[in-house]
Amino acid sequence: MIDILIIAIILAIVGLAGFYIYRAKKKGTKCIGCPDSGTCQGKCCSQNQ
Repeated sequence: MIDILIIAIILAIVGLAGFYIYRAKKKGTKCIGCPDSGTCQGKCCSQNQ
């Protein structure tokens, strides 16, 4: 019973993360994790280093 509960929690977390990425990409966000994603030129912040 505990295994099923843990699997359900993990699936919920992965599902919510996927939905967040889907929604952000639908809004046109180029770099989801970037703090400047609204004005980003399409290159992620990690590439600017």
